Amino acid sequence: MRHMFLTAAIVLVAIPAHAQKDITPIAQAERGNMVTVQGTVARILDEDTFRLSDGSGEIRVYVGPHFMPAVVGEAVSVHGFVDDDLGPREIYARSMTRADGEVVTFDHRY
Repeated sequence: MRHMFLTAAIVLVAIPAHAQKDITPIAQAERGNMVTVQGTVARILDEDTFRLSDGSGEIRVYVGPHFMPAVVGEAVSVHGFVDDDLGPREIYARSMTRADGEVVTFDHRY
C-alpha cells in the first residue's frame, strides 16, 4: 500500500501544472486572464509568434524572445496570459505542451 501511494505522488508531481487546469475554448479566452487553450498551429506569423486555431476561433501566441518551437499543423496546448491591450487578442505563452507530452517553457525577458 505504501509503495502505491509513493508512486501516485510521483506521477502527480510529474504532470505540468497547466495540464491540470481546464482547457478554455479560444473564443472564450478573455483579456487579462491566465488561460490554457489547445488547438492546431494554423500559421507561423514570424520567428516568435504563431496563430493557434480550435473549433471556436483563432488567437495569436507570442513565445518570444525564443525562436518558434512549433510547426504548422502541429497540435499543441498553450498556457499563458491573454494580453489586455487594445490590439488583437494575443497570448503571452508561459508554456506549450506538444501532443507527445513534451513541455516547452518560455522565460520572457522584456
